[in-house]
This record gives sequence, structure tokens and C-alpha cells, in this order.
Amino acid sequence: MATVCAKVFKHHLKADGSYNVKIRIFHKNEKKYIDTEHYVTDKQLSKNLAIKDALINRKVNLKIDEYRLAISNISEKLDFFSAEALRDFLLNNFIEFCDDHIRQLKKDKRGPTAANHTTVRNSLVDYFGREKVSILEITASMLRSYERFLCSKRTITRINQLNKEVTTENDGISASGLYNYMRDLRTLFNAAREKYNDEDLGIIRIPHYPFKKYKVGSPPATKKRNISTKLILKIRDCETTKNSRAELAKELFMLSFYLCGINAVDLYHISKSNIKKGRLEYNRCKTEGRRKDNAFISIKIIDEAVPLLDKYIEQLSYRYATSKGFDGALSKGMKDLREITGIPEITYYWARHSFANCARNDCRISKDDIALALNHVDNGHRTTDIYIARDWRIVDDVQRKVVNLLKKARSIIKHA
Repeated sequence: MATVCAKVFKHHLKADGSYNVKIRIFHKNEKKYIDTEHYVTDKQLSKNLAIKDALINRKVNLKIDEYRLAISNISEKLDFFSAEALRDFLLNNFIEFCDDHIRQLKKDKRGPTAANHTTVRNSLVDYFGREKVSILEITASMLRSYERFLCSKRTITRINQLNKEVTTENDGISASGLYNYMRDLRTLFNAAREKYNDEDLGIIRIPHYPFKKYKVGSPPATKKRNISTKLILKIRDCETTKNSRAELAKELFMLSFYLCGINAVDLYHISKSNIKKGRLEYNRCKTEGRRKDNAFISIKIIDEAVPLLDKYIEQLSYRYATSKGFDGALSKGMKDLREITGIPEITYYWARHSFANCARNDCRISKDDIALALNHVDNGHRTTDIYIARDWRIVDDVQRKVVNLLKKARSIIKHA
């Protein structure tokens, strides 16, 4: 039977006169130790190095009880574990697992998903205040407390592209943001269970499932994020300071609109090699690793897009070390743009929504053709798509009609 207890060692005395409290796991005549976040001094210890401090004792004993319960839950499988494996099972640093999982997502070219999971990973470190978090600490009550944490105003410190600490004051996240955080945390938790549990051998290292009690629920209804051609022209024609973030936001917003709602992350990653015979050909980062066609799309580079594409292609990845850093600059630029134009709420992503809305409601283009232009996959037509080759002239037609609508709107305003 495995035993767990707290230990302090005299020879582990630190330069500041403190000792780290360790938790000893004794199993199969072997001893393994887990460092804790607690430190004590000689005044808090008895002559035989037992902890006298009531508060430290209470906190350490809570952790020991947690470990004992976890061992009890796998008591029938203990023979499969060495002392080291049992320690790893108890320790199971969820943050380290998240880091490994995120690295794999990046290797699989799932950059946007990796970025979302990194955001959740960082928020967990903020919540716990440490880089080591046992997966056993992810409980239903913790999730409810974590939810309140996310919804409250808080100070966040991150490392920027210059490897310097930047501290910001952030408001609580929205209902849709909360859903995304909890959904992605559930995905990470499920991935950890998939890795550490072996049902074939009957080894269940993560027996609990907090999302059985804590329900993530359904995503809130998506708010329409589109504006009229009149407001799009207001953005295009507004005056911004040269080389400012507002200028960046304005020009990239329009570039996205001209190029069928291209995502910011794709603009960041494309290079001149993606330009072929007057067309921009690339794989959409968001879904590249999840589609058989690798989310490939070919978009005509219309005259309106040429100077903007020439200005920014390969420059965004040069100016910003990561796509996340670029997103941050773009977000700040959109905030400035909102103040300049007086158009509330708009973000870069509104260009994509507005393109689709103009195509459907103003140009009366079919949803199937709009989906092709947006590089969406229609699950309902998967079998049919096997027989039909992609015709990028359909995308060209959608693009031409929407841009012509913008030209027509400008002509009406000019002669009004």
C-alpha cells in the first residue's frame, strides 16, 4: 500500500534560512518526493523537523488528503505503478501538458487553435498564480471560481515580442468569450484524459470529470457583425496618421473586404510565393489541418487590393514577431479607428461579415457561392463535392459583384 506524508530535510536548508516542504510517496519500498509551494523556517519546526505551523500544516494536509483520495481511487491498479509512476500520476502538471499539446497543434499546422489554447493556458496560470497545476485541481468548484475570475476585471502580465513584461488592465470577458474559454479548457482536459488514461489496461490516471457537474452549455447567439457599404466607404475614406495603428487597421480592413474576407492570421502568414498569375492562393490557417483540401482557396487580386497587398505582404511577419503580436496591434488600431469614424463596435473581423452580408442581402448571391468565396466547407454537400471540381470563377463573380456594389454606393453618395 502506498503512503503519503510531509517531510522536511535538514540538508535542504536554503541560503535564506528556509526549507521546502516536500510530500513523500512511499510505494514498493521506494521513496519519491514532490516539491510543494510551502517553505518553513526553524521556528516553524520541531526538533525532529515536524511542522509546527498550523496554517502550513492545514494546507499541506489538504494536498496530502487529495493525493490519498486519488491513490484510493486506483487502489486496484497500484501494482501497475512504480513509485516514480505514482508520483507522476499525482503530480500530472496540467500546465506542462497544455504546453506539450499546444506544441503538437503548431506542428500539425493548427495555429489558431494553438493560440486559443495558449490563451486558456495563460489564464489558468493567472488564476492559480503558479506554473504548476495538478490536473486533480481542475474540479467543478474550481471551474465555477475560475468562471468568476474570468468575468472580473484583473491585471494581466505578459511577455511581448521584445521579450519585455507588459502589464495591462483587462475587463471581464463577454458571455461568448467565457463560452470559448470553458469549451477550450474542456477540450484540453479531454485531451489529457485521452493521453493518461488507458481503458484497455484498466489504468485510469484521471478518474474524475468536472465537466459532468459543470456544464459548458451552448454558445450564445452570435451578434451580427456587419455594416453597410456607406459605412465601409466611411472607413476607407477616413483620414488617419501615416504609419499609425489606425492606418494599419483601416487599410487591412479594406484589404480583407476586397479579398473576400481574408482572415488576419492568413494575411500575416502569406508571402509573395502565394501570388500566382494575378491571384492570391493560400491555405486558410484556421482549418488547413482539418480539411482534405487543406482549406485551399484562390482569389483574384483586383485593382483595389493591389497597392494594399504590395504594402503589407511579408511586412506584417517582419514587423511583428508573432501573429498574436500582430493581432494585438490590429486590435488597438481598430479601437483608434472606431474613435476616428464614430462607428461603434467594429473589429477587423467585421470586414469578413460585411462582405458576406453584402453578397447575400444586397447582391442576392446564393449561400453556396458565398460559402465558396469565404472558404467554408459545406458538410451537407460533401458527397456532391467529390464529383464537382472547384471553379474559382465563381469566387471571382462573388468578389466582382460585391466590389461593384461598393463602387455604386460611392457614386450615389458623390452625386447625392
